[in-house]
Amino acid sequence: MKGIAFVFFITAVICVTLGMIWGIQMSASADHSLAGAHAHLNLVGWASLGLFGLYYHTVPSAAAKALAKIHYAVALAGVVLMVPGIAMAIRQQGEMVVIAGSFLTLASMLIFLFTVATNRG
Repeated sequence: MKGIAFVFFITAVICVTLGMIWGIQMSASADHSLAGAHAHLNLVGWASLGLFGLYYHTVPSAAAKALAKIHYAVALAGVVLMVPGIAMAIRQQGEMVVIAGSFLTLASMLIFLFTVATNRG
């Protein structure tokens, strides 16, 4: 694995590692109040970014396009804003960060939809 596929995948592995550490911390403290943020770190950070990386690995023509790098930047920004934004919303510290992260995550998925639809091999 190399290029943008590797970048997506290594970021996914970092996300799941942080998610596991966070899960252990929640369990040890018996405070699961931020479970929603933890779940999104694992789902959006690990599962989505990992699947994007695997796709770009198996479809090198898509990985070679500039849109793949834009996709990574949007997807990463989505995770970086969404996860702490969910924690902020749970703690009633505002919802603007999670809203921004959610829209970036949606934009990332729309970029992926376009990429899959226009790269058939």
